[in-house]
Amino acid sequence: MKLFCVSLLFFTLFVSCKEEPKSSIVLPIEPKATLLGGDQLAKAQCAACHQFVPPQVLSKSIWKEDVLPAMGHRLGIFNGSRPPDSIFGSPRNAIIVKKANIYPETPLLAKADWQKIVDYYIENAPDSLLPQKRNHTIKIGLKHFKYKEPSYAHPPPLTAMVKIRTHKKGLVFSDGKRNNNVLTFLGPDLKFRKNLLFKNTPVHFHEDSDTIYLTTIGKNIFPHDTHDGAIQKIVDSKKGQDQIIVKPVIEELQRPVFMAYGDLNNDGKEDIVACEYGDLTGKLVWYENQGDSKYIPKPLMNKPGAITAIINDYNADGLNDIFVLMAQGDEGIFYFENKGDGSFFGKRLFTFSPLNGSQYMELGDFNNDGHSDILYVCGDNADKTPILKDYHGIYIFLNDGNLNFTQGYFYQQNGAYKAMARDFDLDGDLDIAAISFFPDYLNHPKESFVYLENIGDLTFKDFSFPEATNGRWITMDVGDIDDDGDIDIALGSFVYFIAKGDTTGLSKKWLKESPSVILLENTLK
Repeated sequence: MKLFCVSLLFFTLFVSCKEEPKSSIVLPIEPKATLLGGDQLAKAQCAACHQFVPPQVLSKSIWKEDVLPAMGHRLGIFNGSRPPDSIFGSPRNAIIVKKANIYPETPLLAKADWQKIVDYYIENAPDSLLPQKRNHTIKIGLKHFKYKEPSYAHPPPLTAMVKIRTHKKGLVFSDGKRNNNVLTFLGPDLKFRKNLLFKNTPVHFHEDSDTIYLTTIGKNIFPHDTHDGAIQKIVDSKKGQDQIIVKPVIEELQRPVFMAYGDLNNDGKEDIVACEYGDLTGKLVWYENQGDSKYIPKPLMNKPGAITAIINDYNADGLNDIFVLMAQGDEGIFYFENKGDGSFFGKRLFTFSPLNGSQYMELGDFNNDGHSDILYVCGDNADKTPILKDYHGIYIFLNDGNLNFTQGYFYQQNGAYKAMARDFDLDGDLDIAAISFFPDYLNHPKESFVYLENIGDLTFKDFSFPEATNGRWITMDVGDIDDDGDIDIALGSFVYFIAKGDTTGLSKKWLKESPSVILLENTLK
């Protein structure tokens, strides 16, 4: 997540109208200082691209050492006269970022105005922030789930995806080690079945009968802007023995992180909405299925941060619409109404703070009024502000039927990453399973997984399980793995290094002992 960006509409390049010798160099005129105060300048520059962030929400040191320098780079302000090569990433990445003019080579505002912004934040920010406090303790014990840990793993795990299979029962997960990207298949008994090797890391798995559509994020699982992601079709052709056929479907995707599949033009073929998250650049695109594995790209938004998409006929007009969650600065939820001619009308439903770290959303009717409500999760702390935030967690926004939403519920979960609503206890209402990748491991480590049991009237009881700290959960899926009629839960662990300042000993433990995946088997049936 990048905290600040700025509209290039404010940048005007002045050149002389007089004829000059061909050898002369015309330099841009430096922006002139304004009479605006620091608060006015800050709001103008921030609001150009995302929701304004007031000084009081971060400490002086974070503003001074991390956020303001990053904001300055977006305004063309550097310690030297030009952007350093180090901020562009790899040579391939640099070409894309430089072309997008993310870091202008000349300042977009006067140095005096920039200093007013810096002074405004430093003078009004607190020296430190009060520690977050949980007002109650999460109860340990899941009364109708059994913890299961497969014997097969890829230590230390870099699990980028976990999926409970629906067509052929079992569990599949990916590991994202460089030059050794593995897709592992387990049976419903969690015993090893097979591995498939890929050049790039699988991050999304979609199954249609005997065909698997697998999305790979690119050569690097970490943030980048290069177009080396892809969707590949995997066909399990059994003719006496397993024969796996892998064919490319869509290539040169820009760091895709999520796919939604559905018929968007009523031609009977399954189209794809691709969340090409990117990093500093990116886009949201729907790909029209032409048949014979041919797709035509149709952009919906040319900006980074698309992280979750849902295809749903919201207005019941027989045409599938699209809901999208955007992260990476200008965070929010958008609705794209299908107009029936291959075009969509976009509407912003929510605007969130860039500090939210938006991660995931689902649709579900939580108050039984027949309208699709929104389950929203925020908590990404892999940025320049890695502090506990009391607004991170799980939200339920209630829908009045006209796409007007009000907050009906909030559960504070530090560093929340994903939440999935299902009727886990089979009592007729929606419960919630949630994971956190950035929980308060020092004081409340069990919030890395929380089960919220719905007891009615938008009230939930929270539970975790004793083995919740056995891994660092980054991905989750739910489904009926054993075909017994109840919903099971699978979690995937991602352990990259010993966390700086970790006094709990968990990082060291995970590097040695963390499973790649675990299963919480529902025992109701």
